[in-house]
Amino acid sequence: MHDAVTVLGLMSGTSMDGIDVALLSTDGERLTDRGRGLSYPYPLDARDRVREASKAAWRIWGPHVKSHAVDPEDMALLEAVEREVTELHAKAISDFLDAFGLSRKDINLIGFHGQTVFHDASRRITRQLGNGPLLAQLARIDVVHDFRSADVAAGGQGAPLVPVYHRAVSDEIGFEKPLAVVNIGGIANITWIDADGTVIAFDIGPGNCMLDEWMQQEAGLAFDRNGEAALRGKVDKAVLKRLASHPFYRRKPPKSLDRYDLPGLKERELSLEDGAATLTALTAREIAACAEFLPKRPRRWVLAGGGAKNPAIVQAIAEAVREPVISADEMGWSAEHFEAEAFGFLAVRALRKLPLTFPLTTGVQRPLTGGRLARAPRG
Repeated sequence: MHDAVTVLGLMSGTSMDGIDVALLSTDGERLTDRGRGLSYPYPLDARDRVREASKAAWRIWGPHVKSHAVDPEDMALLEAVEREVTELHAKAISDFLDAFGLSRKDINLIGFHGQTVFHDASRRITRQLGNGPLLAQLARIDVVHDFRSADVAAGGQGAPLVPVYHRAVSDEIGFEKPLAVVNIGGIANITWIDADGTVIAFDIGPGNCMLDEWMQQEAGLAFDRNGEAALRGKVDKAVLKRLASHPFYRRKPPKSLDRYDLPGLKERELSLEDGAATLTALTAREIAACAEFLPKRPRRWVLAGGGAKNPAIVQAIAEAVREPVISADEMGWSAEHFEAEAFGFLAVRALRKLPLTFPLTTGVQRPLTGGRLARAPRG
């Protein structure tokens, strides 16, 4: 049995809205302490730069690119935003430690996912902005980073990475299985856990990303707060049918997704409210439909991520599936900081060379570890 490590997990998801920080203690297999987490929104101008960096990454690596010539301005933007994102994570760490009265010496390790700006596993490309060695220098704590590259290089999807953590926390609760954990971030993904410990996972489709983009485009709002726009709107069935016809949804897992793989609504195609309602319905529809890829239907659905805080999304999912739907918070987990906890857990597993990904989660041929260690300055 290994000693537990006190680790900070960091996550900035495809919603590109900010940084989640979570504290836990684990040996990479069992959890001995968890539950403290805080979120730090990106400043609005930084959020805009992250979105521009994502578009620049698409211009550099997107499948439509025919030339290997890279616009120096796009590369310079990625480098500048990477440094900014890393510095914002360092500030979030400092603020988190102050909030809980902790010192850097209380933390053994940091799990740093970084900000995904491009992902195309079919061409073995995944890019997360975040400089692990720089964060280790700024935070003065060892950092595990670059979690996805090893899996993608080995032919895996590189996502989702959190299923092994979902299994660890579900073992704590003792709920009857099979159990489905759905993380509704920018992209929604599912982890299906059976009573014998079998785990199946894959990306489902849009979580909040299309809805957030619609609210930004049509109303200058970052997201649909409390699902208010969607709850006032009406689903356009013809538009929903068109959006749901994308072949990704019916593709068998393993599968993963980039934010820009799926087309959203056209500008002013619908009213603000009807567009929000239709995109909310798309998220719920595809979450319910993903059960066709599971060996058995789950006995309950557990919702985590930002979407679990949106009453319109939760209501739509509850109406679309047959089984009970509850939030991660109701299970004593943290809906908001679940992924940040997961990357702290994965950092300890990476340090111990334990597998992060598996054939039934990313399609990699054999269980595979990953991540790279950046040492903090000593002395």
